Amino acid sequence: IIDESILGILTIEKIGLKAKVKDGSTQKILMEYIGHMPETAKYEGNIGLAAHNRGTKYSYFARLNELEKGDKIIYKTKFYERTYVVTKKKVIYDTDWSYLQTTNDNRITMITCIANKPDQRLCVQAVEEK
Repeated sequence: IIDESILGILTIEKIGLKAKVKDGSTQKILMEYIGHMPETAKYEGNIGLAAHNRGTKYSYFARLNELEKGDKIIYKTKFYERTYVVTKKKVIYDTDWSYLQTTNDNRITMITCIANKPDQRLCVQAVEEK
């Protein structure tokens, strides 16, 4: 049985990550998957992803902070396989949604919590490699 809520597989070799991306960012989804933020693009444009980095069985973004500019990310969906290159790594406030806005290019925006800073998030952006 194919689970239609699985959008794709995110692979980041540098940090040993290979995980399924499921539509939605509820606590239930984030316990087992990387969550796709429903208010962002699904396949074209700015794809917003969220995951835990500690405290759960699947803390997929535990090593997200190790990524640097130029690192490669592969996202495979039923429509395509794209390679993205990290262009930005930044600490943002949990109220700052500007990095999830619609873009003309294809990019992935990954957001996760920061230990002991409940109002801050780590945001890593990667743009499709040309």
